[in-house]
Amino acid sequence: MKSLPVVLLIMAAFVAGPVPAQSPAPAAETAVPVQWTAKDFAALPLMDGPALSPDGTRIATRVAVNGEQQLVIAELRDGPDRIHMLGLRDNDLNWWKWVNDDWLIIGLGAETSVQGMPWYISRVAGVKRDGSKINVLARSTAGQNADDVIWVARDGTPRILLSYQTSIYSNQPGFWPQVDEIDVSTGRTRTVQTSRNNVRGWYADATGTVRMGVGFDDATRTGILFYRPDGKSRFRTVDRADRRKGEKLIVPLIFTADPGKAIASDDKEGSDALYELDLATLQLGRKIFAAPGFDVGWVEASRSGDALAGVHYVADAPTVHWFDPDLARIQADIDKAVGDRRARIISTSSNGQRMIVHVGTPDQPGLYYYYDTAAGTMNLLSKVSDRFAPGVRLAPVRTIRYKARDGLEIAAVLTVPAGRDPRNLPLILMPHGGPFARDAEEWDWWVQFLAWRGYAVLQPNYRGSSGYGTAFAEKGEGQWGLSMQDDLNDAVDWAVQQGLADPKRVCIVGASYGGYAAMRAAQRDPGRFRCAVSYAGVSDLAAMTRYDRRFLYHRTRNDWMKEQAPDFAAVSPINAAAQFGTPILMVHGRKDRRVPVGQSREMAEKLKAAGKVEGRDYIYVEQPLADHHFSREADRADFLERLDAFLRAHNPA
Repeated sequence: MKSLPVVLLIMAAFVAGPVPAQSPAPAAETAVPVQWTAKDFAALPLMDGPALSPDGTRIATRVAVNGEQQLVIAELRDGPDRIHMLGLRDNDLNWWKWVNDDWLIIGLGAETSVQGMPWYISRVAGVKRDGSKINVLARSTAGQNADDVIWVARDGTPRILLSYQTSIYSNQPGFWPQVDEIDVSTGRTRTVQTSRNNVRGWYADATGTVRMGVGFDDATRTGILFYRPDGKSRFRTVDRADRRKGEKLIVPLIFTADPGKAIASDDKEGSDALYELDLATLQLGRKIFAAPGFDVGWVEASRSGDALAGVHYVADAPTVHWFDPDLARIQADIDKAVGDRRARIISTSSNGQRMIVHVGTPDQPGLYYYYDTAAGTMNLLSKVSDRFAPGVRLAPVRTIRYKARDGLEIAAVLTVPAGRDPRNLPLILMPHGGPFARDAEEWDWWVQFLAWRGYAVLQPNYRGSSGYGTAFAEKGEGQWGLSMQDDLNDAVDWAVQQGLADPKRVCIVGASYGGYAAMRAAQRDPGRFRCAVSYAGVSDLAAMTRYDRRFLYHRTRNDWMKEQAPDFAAVSPINAAAQFGTPILMVHGRKDRRVPVGQSREMAEKLKAAGKVEGRDYIYVEQPLADHHFSREADRADFLERLDAFLRAHNPA
C-alpha cells in the first residue's frame, strides 16, 4: 500500500479534530540549514489551487503524490471515507471548479494523433463529491476544444453552460462552438446557442443567458462583436475592429444586474482599469478602479454573479482590492494577524462564512489555512512544502528599479543569499518567459535554489513585459533580441555599479522566452557572461511561426510575431551558431507542446556543425517525459541538479 502524502495526513488530522487558533501565529525564525538538496527545492507543492465547495465542508485540490500531480476531494469534517483521490492516467488536469455541494467539474487535456499529427484535445468531466462517478461531458459529440465553461448555476442545481466544437474541420459549421446547457450529474444536454461562423467565444450573464459572441476572421484580421439584451432577442452586430489598425473590441468582464450595463477593462488612460460599460452604446462610463502605474488583472464576481467582489493585480507583489465590505474587513483582520507575511483569500463558501487562506512570503512557500469566520478560528489545512519548516525564512526578496540606457525605468526582482554580505556576489540574470508576462515578489523554487547555492538572482521586467501599462508593453514591439536584450545587460550593469555583483561572475538563465534570451546572450554578448542556461528556449523564430500554423488564428499570430521581431533571421540564435562564445546548457522536454523540442535539438545540431565541442561549449539534454511547465517533480529535480553542476563548472559561487 502506498503511504499517504503529507498533505493528506495533515488534512486527515484536521478533519479528525483540529485545534482551534485565533490566527495563524508566525513561527519563530530558524537558521537556514545546509542539508537541503536540489530535490527539496524541486518538490511539487503538496497542495495547489484548493477550492471550497459552496457549503464550505469539502475541498477539491491538486496534490503531489509520488512526484505526480493528482486531484483530491476531501471532507473537511470527521467521518468515514473522507479523502478521495482521482487517478487521471495520462490526462492533464488543467482546472477544477465546484458546481454545487455534490458535484464539481474538471478540465482535462490530452494529446492524441489526428490524421497523423499530434493534436491536443480538451474535455470537461463532472465528478461526484466522493469520486464514485465521473461523467465526461459531450463525450460523443465534441471536437478538439470542449472545455470552455461560460456559466455555472448558482441555485444549487448541477447545471453549466459549455461552449464547444462539434467538428475539427474548419469548413463545417460545427468547427465554431455551440453552447449547451448540461446537467453534470447526468450528462443530459440542451442546446441554447447554435454555432455561428467565425464566433469563437460566447459570453453569458449571471442568469445563464447567452448575451454576447465574439467573432474573428483571421483572413481579414477583423473582430466582430455580437450582442443581444436578453434571451428572446436576436443577436446583432454592435462593433467591429481591424486588428491591422490596432483596433480592439471591449468585452464585458461581468454583466451587472442592470441588463443594459456591464463592467469592462480598458487602457484608455494608459493602463488597464475597470469601467462601467453601457451595452447599448458600448461607451465606457465611470471609472470603478485603477492601480496607478499597473494594469488591473482578473476580477472576482459577487456571490450573485452580477457585481464585483474584488479585483486582483500585481504591483511589486500580488495584490487584491476587495469591493465586498465583508471580504475587505476579513482581509484587513488577517493582514493584521499575520504580521510581515502576506495573506491571500483563495476560496470562499457561497455564504462567505468559510474560506481557505494562504499565508506566506516570497522567502517561504507558506501554509494553507481553513478559516471559519463565524467561529473565529483558523486551522492549518496543509503546508505548501514539507521540505522547509514553516518558521524558516530563506533568501530575502525585494523589488529594485534601474534605468535602461535610453532612460526607461525598469523594475526587477532581486533575491540575495540569506546571511551573506550582499556585495561582489556571483550573479544569475534570469529573464522571465512570455515575453508578455512579468516577475513579482513571490515564492519561486528555482530562484530560491540558486540563492541557497550562493548566487544573487536578478529578474528584470524588461520592456514588453506585462502589467506596467500599454506604453511600456509597446516599447517591446520590434525589440526581441535587441533593446529587450539591452535591458537585460543594463540590469547587470546596475548590479555591478551597486557593488552587488562581481562583473566577472555573471550567468544568464531562463526558460521559454527567457531561454531564447539566454541563447541570444550567448551568441550576441558572449563577453558579458560566464555561462548561459536555456530551458525550453526558442532558437528559430521562423520555425515557431511554421509550428503555429497548426493552430487557429495562426495568421494573426504571425502578424504579432512580425511586430515583435520584423527580421526573424537577424535575431534568431540558430542562424549564428558560430558566434556563440559562452558555454551553454540547453534542456528541453520532449512533451513540450508550447515550444517544440526541435527548437533546442536543432540549435545543438547547428552548434556541433559550427565546430562547437559538446561537453565544453554546449551541453544538450532532452527530458523524455517533461512538458513546458515542469509538471513532474522528477524533471524539476533533474534540471536543478544539471543546472547546479553546470554552474559549479562555469561560475562557482
